[in-house]
Amino acid sequence: MAKPRVPPPLIQSHLIAAFGAVTDFQSVSEGEDLQAFGFVRGRDRYIARINASAAGFRKDGFVSRRFAGMHLPIPDVIAIDRLPTGHACCVSRRAPGVTLQDLAARDLATVLEPVAGVLDAMADCDLRGTRGFGTFDDSGIGGFACWRDYLTSIRDHGRYDWPAAYRHVARDRIERLFEPMTALLDHCPEERHLVHGDFGSNNVLADGGRISGVIDWSDALFGDPLYDVANILFWRPWLMCMEQQARFLEQQQPDRLAPAARLRCYQLRIGLNVLYDAAIDRNGHEVAWALARCNAIAAQS
Repeated sequence: MAKPRVPPPLIQSHLIAAFGAVTDFQSVSEGEDLQAFGFVRGRDRYIARINASAAGFRKDGFVSRRFAGMHLPIPDVIAIDRLPTGHACCVSRRAPGVTLQDLAARDLATVLEPVAGVLDAMADCDLRGTRGFGTFDDSGIGGFACWRDYLTSIRDHGRYDWPAAYRHVARDRIERLFEPMTALLDHCPEERHLVHGDFGSNNVLADGGRISGVIDWSDALFGDPLYDVANILFWRPWLMCMEQQARFLEQQQPDRLAPAARLRCYQLRIGLNVLYDAAIDRNGHEVAWALARCNAIAAQS
């Protein structure tokens, strides 16, 4: 999905019309598919995010209302509406701190244990009133009857336009990755917990040695909490913050990594999704990196 390019003055005018006087309006660190701006109203600090669709914002609101707590800080969503351009605008409270991706290595080292604590807090969330597995909607309904169905959905041409992707990455190279992932499925239990789906880098904020916010729940799932650990492992060669988290788990919490076959399966599932998105976006550099990463994971024993 193309990132919106809405002129900041238009966004600022919209916020003033909706909230009255706002100050300190400025661009902040953005995601790959949205714009983000910070602003102050009275004594309170907020974030305004702009995207083509409101679906992820509504999901953020659901997750915040249902699962936020002392050990899982999730910013409140204040309002979701539309700009005159038709883009969705979401205003939420601004969590203090900076992302793990932006922390200096020495500062990241002080929050590695609290990051692992957030993994436990997500796994402990009460899912009563929700149902299904895999990616869920803004009412807590997952799209799959079981976890295995979600994992194997990466091969579903009704959900993924693989023929279009094959124009930018050789089909046989993808098929060779489907095979080891499928062979590992029997190691994956039908567990159902809250899973962030994109955990560990620019969606986790730290402040003063604690985790101050977990944001952007658009990829959140119901399934095996080890899926978030697998995300950390998959991205470790790409981001130093992921490498540091992976080393912490290896050295301090090795029991999390004991189900090695499970983790390989999940990493391949994540990698195939990355490959697909990169191919659809015609991002040759990321396609090459993801292929190499997936092949390295598939070769592990």
